[in-house]
Amino acid sequence: MQLNQVTVGCIDYDASVAFYRKLGLVQIVDAAPRYARFETPTGETFSIHLVDAVSNPATVIYFEIEELDEKVSALEATGIAFKSSPTDESWGWREARLHDPAGNPLCLFFAGENRRNPPWRIPHT
Repeated sequence: MQLNQVTVGCIDYDASVAFYRKLGLVQIVDAAPRYARFETPTGETFSIHLVDAVSNPATVIYFEIEELDEKVSALEATGIAFKSSPTDESWGWREARLHDPAGNPLCLFFAGENRRNPPWRIPHT
């Protein structure tokens, strides 16, 4: 099994497209004004689709970035506001939190080896 993409709602197509492009995603599908798909530098895909409202979003989108602090500073310089600055968390990840224009929560983080192989990982036989 392979995860193809994650799709979240947007309420302002142009603002959301601009936001995700600023994050560093490359737009690969433009079905304006209802749908856009993006690709990360490592080939994963992420998409947005137009909805009437995004209320109480419960899904958090995580994007891993090796040079997290530098990326957060660069994004802040473009006007993107963060809810929290890069912080070392007790689970071994460094995280910064923000919201996209529709209010979807995002976490930019760096975990290194702890992303796939944390000390508490369940062994598979």
